Amino acid sequence: MNHLNTIQIARFIISFSWLYHGLIPKLIHIAPLELKMTASFGFNPEISTLITRAAGIGEIIFAVLFFIFYRSILINILNIAALVGLMLFVAVLQPALLIEAFNPVTTNIALIAFSLVLIKELKEPQLNA
Repeated sequence: MNHLNTIQIARFIISFSWLYHGLIPKLIHIAPLELKMTASFGFNPEISTLITRAAGIGEIIFAVLFFIFYRSILINILNIAALVGLMLFVAVLQPALLIEAFNPVTTNIALIAFSLVLIKELKEPQLNA
């Protein structure tokens, strides 16, 4: 049986997370919390919905790009930067979310760790042969 290696597990988890977070709470069913985050900038409900949906589309595009280009150190650095940026975004606009269950700290740190694993594995190809 062919088992998934570390690189493929990290690839699938990161891609799936971006896809899920773009599709489910931003496009299929806009989560009230997503609208609240966007409204924190002072946008009206219609504009908040539009921005939330656009963010969802952006996340889905990133998921596909990550899935294809997961061997690129640049895409892994972009992943880390985006996750840190999103965490800071939450910390500034809705800091109470940082202590909720399944919060951005726990999810983003795990995804950042997967990218760090990918970067390490990609920099040491002789060990992955």
